[in-house]
Amino acid sequence: MYDPTVARLTYRGLLGRRRALILGALPVLLVVISVVVRALTGADDQVAADVLGGFALATMVPIIGVIAGTGAIGPEIDDGSVVYLLAKPLKRPTIIFTKLIVAVAVTMVFSAVPTFVAGLILNGNGQQIAVAYTVAALVASIAYAALFLLLGTITRHAVVFGLVYALVWEALFGSLVAGARTLSVQQWSLAVAHKVTGGDLVTSDVGLTTAVILLVAVTAGATWYAGQKLRTLTLAGEE
Repeated sequence: MYDPTVARLTYRGLLGRRRALILGALPVLLVVISVVVRALTGADDQVAADVLGGFALATMVPIIGVIAGTGAIGPEIDDGSVVYLLAKPLKRPTIIFTKLIVAVAVTMVFSAVPTFVAGLILNGNGQQIAVAYTVAALVASIAYAALFLLLGTITRHAVVFGLVYALVWEALFGSLVAGARTLSVQQWSLAVAHKVTGGDLVTSDVGLTTAVILLVAVTAGATWYAGQKLRTLTLAGEE
């Protein structure tokens, strides 16, 4: 289910100079904000939770997920180079699963690691806030990568749709409409973070059991459907 050659090519495409600069911009900004906030307010648990929840988890993680998830396959479909990959004797689910692993790894490195560093800067991991949001970022990275990889497979406007989901649905509707939060990767990951802290600094509108079920279902469903769409793309190319 994992092909090293496909993984190497995907890493090379995702971590090219331009995309690497884009991926690194938000983590650097998070760390800079954390340093400034710590200098101005000192070690404050509530402030740390607000920064990590409001910027790291709500903005940085989904945007990096969009870049990594759609970038793992979207450009290859757009420029037609995916035809050469599909001509290899590889099962389509293997291609998708390999690209998902790469997208998840890139998203985790560029989101979870700076989230943990920022948490340590903000309050030294008081009340396990840094660890909680790092775990949330890790969990969210998997679901976001799967969702946005699927978008990259089914539409040429995957980045636009991904940003609409991340910034409009989750950030805007999620803050205004209670029901929308149930269908939010951010809220699912916050449920896991809440379990880690065991306190009220991290809260979620979704229960832990529901959140875990939805995370697994969305990740598995998106990965499976992306494999099916890649099969369809092969047939379309042969015709």
